[in-house]
Amino acid sequence: MMIKLCLYLALCFCSCAAAAQDLNARVEVLSPKIQTANKRVFKSLETAMRDFLNGRKWSADAIQPSEKIDCSFILNVTAWDNGTSFSGELQVQSSRPVYNASYNTTLLSVNDRDFDFTYTEGQTIDFNNQNFQSNLASVMAYYAYLIMAMDYDSFSRFGGTAYYANAQTVVINAQSSSYKGWKAFDGNTNRYWLSENTMNKTYIPLRSFLYDYHRNGLDVMADDAAAGRKTITGILPTLTQLDRQRVGATWPTLFFLAKRNEFVNLYTKADPQERLQAMNILNQADPANGNLYQALQQR
Repeated sequence: MMIKLCLYLALCFCSCAAAAQDLNARVEVLSPKIQTANKRVFKSLETAMRDFLNGRKWSADAIQPSEKIDCSFILNVTAWDNGTSFSGELQVQSSRPVYNASYNTTLLSVNDRDFDFTYTEGQTIDFNNQNFQSNLASVMAYYAYLIMAMDYDSFSRFGGTAYYANAQTVVINAQSSSYKGWKAFDGNTNRYWLSENTMNKTYIPLRSFLYDYHRNGLDVMADDAAAGRKTITGILPTLTQLDRQRVGATWPTLFFLAKRNEFVNLYTKADPQERLQAMNILNQADPANGNLYQALQQR
């Protein structure tokens, strides 16, 4: 009887572990431009995307349910042939909680405008990292790996290396496809260049910044706001060096998109000298959002 009980408990544990995957993805498929009375295929697509992202094991670690990474995938379908061919824009965001705070900080915010794919109603989305099977699966897997990578980098210095490499493998496998966004000549801002940036030694300082900013800066602020902010102020000049190396590069552009408002809010309660110091550095590092940072001078 005791052996049976032990076996039963072991099976229950394994089932729970299998169910506890890595992402807590909110998925929404919108189709305001599609003139059709039957929206069933879009709900089916939404369910398939959600099951794919939340039902798959993306990391090598055992992640507890409370540790799942919050993210959102919002697909705006802009064209559909009333069959299996779709075109749209995919907005992807991810965040992680700040220690001892009720605040979540954004890690990734990207709008992928080159998203064409095929899907059949009721279809299960399949993926493996050995070859390209479908653009729908590859695009979602690519962003899932990036989400994992940036989350790991924010908790452990260079902790996301393996997941950036997984994302790059998806890019390499997609070179055989005819879909946009995977190749260097598809534009200056796409999946290819974002992956290239994350694997390029040029951006090692940005990866290191991700760790110090989140773990030694934001995570400290609940207990000592001044100390956490001081750490962040000390590493801000790193961002100006990145801008000098490659103006307008994909990853720094997306980084500032995710963090620009947070930077302003972060220094709202700083003393005037620290506010001005931060404003000058941010204006130099991210001139595209200079008007936003000017608000720090007026507080």
